[in-house]
Amino acid sequence: MKSRVPVLLSSSSVFPEPTAAAFEMAATVGYDGLEVMVWTDRVSQDAGALKGLAEHYDVPVLSVHAPCLLVTQRVWSSDPWERLSRAAELADTLGAPTVVVHPPFSWQRDYARNFAAGLDKVQQRFPGISFAIENMFPVKMAGRWFVPYTPGWDPTESGFDAYTLDLSHCAASRTDAHAMVDRMGAGLKHVHLGDGTGEGRDEHLVPGRGNQPCADVLRTLVARGFTGSVALEVSTRRASSRATREADLRESLEFARRHLAPAQSATPAGTRA
Repeated sequence: MKSRVPVLLSSSSVFPEPTAAAFEMAATVGYDGLEVMVWTDRVSQDAGALKGLAEHYDVPVLSVHAPCLLVTQRVWSSDPWERLSRAAELADTLGAPTVVVHPPFSWQRDYARNFAAGLDKVQQRFPGISFAIENMFPVKMAGRWFVPYTPGWDPTESGFDAYTLDLSHCAASRTDAHAMVDRMGAGLKHVHLGDGTGEGRDEHLVPGRGNQPCADVLRTLVARGFTGSVALEVSTRRASSRATREADLRESLEFARRHLAPAQSATPAGTRA
């Protein structure tokens, strides 16, 4: 029986393998769908290619991560509004109900200044899509901490209609994950499931391998009637082989389904409706 909450595989979880490999591994392991991280891989930017892969592997794209990373600042356009609009168009074409968005970088002054108003305009163009703003974290450089986002790394301080909770980012910012869930409230639409040790850096460990309350957060979401989706966003870049990578992804899926399912009814990994 399929978990009530869809468990997705983020295509970033198979890096350095390409987006196409994420569909193959999601199908092999038994994920309910895919979150496409739009990055320099041309397939991740191409609606036609993604549609073909989704149909071939029977793995729907259920969320799109807009190109907000440092390495994706030139994907599609150098204009952040153009990138966000293109991500929304991609999600709309693929039938994905969620677009994950980072807060603006502090050097994106015009984008940051008009972020709330501009986001509202994009939402009006795509009323069926949730633009879920993700919690981030401070970074340390040359022995000093600074926040590279405006107005900050915690989007709940500004207030948005929809949020993405990233548990690895909670670890990196040394934030209480349960408190973040409370602050996001009914606006919590999407979760990036990964673990961390609170060492002040973004680790994206397989859930259960860090010290974050990943299991308890998932159980709390189920108890609250969460109707969004959970995407496994874990780092497997150091995996020595495809088999090792798939083992990590299988362990992650089993963890998610075990703690999202009602008591006594967890769904084994590898089983899809």
